[in-house]
Amino acid sequence: VRMQWLMLQQDHAEDFVIATGKQYTVRQFIEWTAAELGMPITWQGEGVDEVGYWGARAIVKIDPRYFRPTEVETLLGDPAKAKEKLGWVPEITAQQMCQEMVAGDLAKAKQHALLKANGFNVNVSVE
Repeated sequence: VRMQWLMLQQDHAEDFVIATGKQYTVRQFIEWTAAELGMPITWQGEGVDEVGYWGARAIVKIDPRYFRPTEVETLLGDPAKAKEKLGWVPEITAQQMCQEMVAGDLAKAKQHALLKANGFNVNVSVE
């Protein structure tokens, strides 16, 4: 949020990259998320056939329908311009951001469960 605020304080609009400059895999993000939830993942298979299991239950699968038509091999954001022009540097790690996201989603899920248990209709957005 601080970076967004800094961008809005500029006299002229410019594009900035909000990134850590470090690269992580989707698998790492999934493992961080699962660890936060106390759900250790074991992986079986390789490539597009790889499946993540929590105990005997498959909870992560690759769906080729979501591949990009012109997939890039790697994506890595360079925050150098933001540091140079705005003095901005990342204040949390990607793993810490993941922890915050999981905590927020878990709190919302518990709230929805409580409402449903007490007879209220809950419309859950899947965005």
